[in-house]
Amino acid sequence: MNDMTRITDTARSYIDKLILASEPLRPRWNRENFIFRKEPRWNYMDSCIIRALLMFADSRPELVDYAVRFVSSYVTPEGDIPTVEVSDYNLDSICGGRNLLDLYDRTGDGRYIKAAELLRGQLAEQPRISCGSFWHKAIYPRQIWLDGAYMALPFLAAYGKARGESSCTEDVLAQLKNIRTLMRDNETGLYYHGYCESRDTIWADSETGLSPNIWLRANGWLCAGLADILEITGDNGCADMLAELLGALRACLTDGGMLLQLPVLPELGGNYPETSGTLLFAYSAMKAHRLGAVSAEVAEDGRRALAAVTERYITCDGDVPVLRNICLMAGLGGTEGRDGSAEYYLSERVVENDAKGIAPYLMAAAEMLRI
Repeated sequence: MNDMTRITDTARSYIDKLILASEPLRPRWNRENFIFRKEPRWNYMDSCIIRALLMFADSRPELVDYAVRFVSSYVTPEGDIPTVEVSDYNLDSICGGRNLLDLYDRTGDGRYIKAAELLRGQLAEQPRISCGSFWHKAIYPRQIWLDGAYMALPFLAAYGKARGESSCTEDVLAQLKNIRTLMRDNETGLYYHGYCESRDTIWADSETGLSPNIWLRANGWLCAGLADILEITGDNGCADMLAELLGALRACLTDGGMLLQLPVLPELGGNYPETSGTLLFAYSAMKAHRLGAVSAEVAEDGRRALAAVTERYITCDGDVPVLRNICLMAGLGGTEGRDGSAEYYLSERVVENDAKGIAPYLMAAAEMLRI
């Protein structure tokens, strides 16, 4: 069996046997809900799965029906999202906004555009640091987290394009420039996980405001956000930033085609090949090539990374494939131990079949099939 066939079969199995078999209020891919016994609520993990599922919907229209059923379990007929508290100003809540825009285009159901407007309203009031970039959450004042580049900025760009608000695109591109100015490591070309303008949190460097380490998945989120924003806007500056970041990640690839949890510390004991961040790189590399931002060689490294994950970190012995080596979560501050140290990132729980790995796998498989 060749790589493309194996990847296609694995993606189909995930869709048919895991996603479509999950009840919307108890999705089997949301490991955080199961591990921490959380009540179902609108969240970015589920939104990423539905986003990935819709990438296959043009050839499988029945997938739209499931997406409608899933999203409508969290969005009322009036377009409210009861489990979103706008005053939390949590950028993670914005991630599902693109699914709302997509489903409105596909179905014409007004609840989806009303819910999208609710999320747009949050961003209109979202606190910002002095250069204009969003705070990541209200509970983390004056902080940028790299994750937000995927969680919020592609939605804002897509909303602006759909509604004819050019100021949204200008805002997105300005915030990307801020991220590059404030958070990029000039030596490696990669990006630090967090930046604190006030420098008064435990992890922030007193001079730069940066967190101490470069975490793979945060760079993966930035990569994927840049690729999606490039597709929406066609901006050359976005293309250059994406190509630059992909080049920096390529320099960190192991001989086996993988990326490490801490990609610039390959000799550190306990460092390990992490699948979710590797898959975000794979998706972004192939998409960037399709959009003309990088060479075929970059896309081939992305395809090779996808194949490496499939061959070495997915087993298909049971009813559903099992994807391993997924970092469950990693954050900064808020709870004891989240100090941004290398030891912290390597101490976080590693799990199987979590949305943060499955969604990028499906996204990368969809890109592979497109090119």
